Amino acid sequence: MVMNFHKYQGTGNDFIIVNNLDNSMDSLDIETIQFLCDRNFGIGADGFIKINRSEQFDFDLDYYNSDGSKSFCGNGARCAVTYVRENLFSKVHYTFSAFDGLHEANIKNLKVALKMKNTVYNQQGSSEFILNTGSPHYVRYVNDLKTLDVNKEGREIRYSERFKADGINVNFVKQITSNAISIRTYERGVENETLSCGTGATACAIVNAIVEDLYGYQKIEVEVKGGELEVDYNRLNYTDFEEILLIGPAEKVFEGRIILKE
Repeated sequence: MVMNFHKYQGTGNDFIIVNNLDNSMDSLDIETIQFLCDRNFGIGADGFIKINRSEQFDFDLDYYNSDGSKSFCGNGARCAVTYVRENLFSKVHYTFSAFDGLHEANIKNLKVALKMKNTVYNQQGSSEFILNTGSPHYVRYVNDLKTLDVNKEGREIRYSERFKADGINVNFVKQITSNAISIRTYERGVENETLSCGTGATACAIVNAIVEDLYGYQKIEVEVKGGELEVDYNRLNYTDFEEILLIGPAEKVFEGRIILKE
């Protein structure tokens, strides 16, 4: 079987994307997805995306982590929107279904603004923060982000008794200003530090409002290892965050074809 694919990246978070509007990729199994994402023996990527047909929306986003597990991925979604615009059909505004429900996205000035799900934060008085922004996230502030062993620290938290059953993404944050942070993320499903994590950037930007006591409409700059993202939101009260946008670049890296074993 010959598979045509595109490779896209969003601030260093990279994805293999295939057109499955004709259902030709339905038979791909988890082992094949793991092989395709392997950086030594396959194409290499943090995740794998099928663009499926949708009867109600522009498309269905079928996302897999590099280990074959399913989740929602913010940067993957932004890359998928760019892929659809460049290769399938061109629009300014898109709606699509994903693992965590319905999403919308706009493309402007080569950046994708992705509308995230509303988030409720109900944790009180802690030095560590846990919330779900489409995927579950653990957030902790640190003083020295540059020299932190993210893989070691992140793996210990992700596989702790508290989280090992379902797994959790682990984010470490350094405050820059009241509206700017720098983060590094250990991603479950990749089981490694990635250059960027969209749902992680969103989670950390929301936690920033808790730490800095910010309310109303906010624009948070998020520095990741692979570049810069922006997270906008409206904080209604202590617990409720709405109109959340994850904004950043998404670019094609290359396209190709690969022969898969039958």
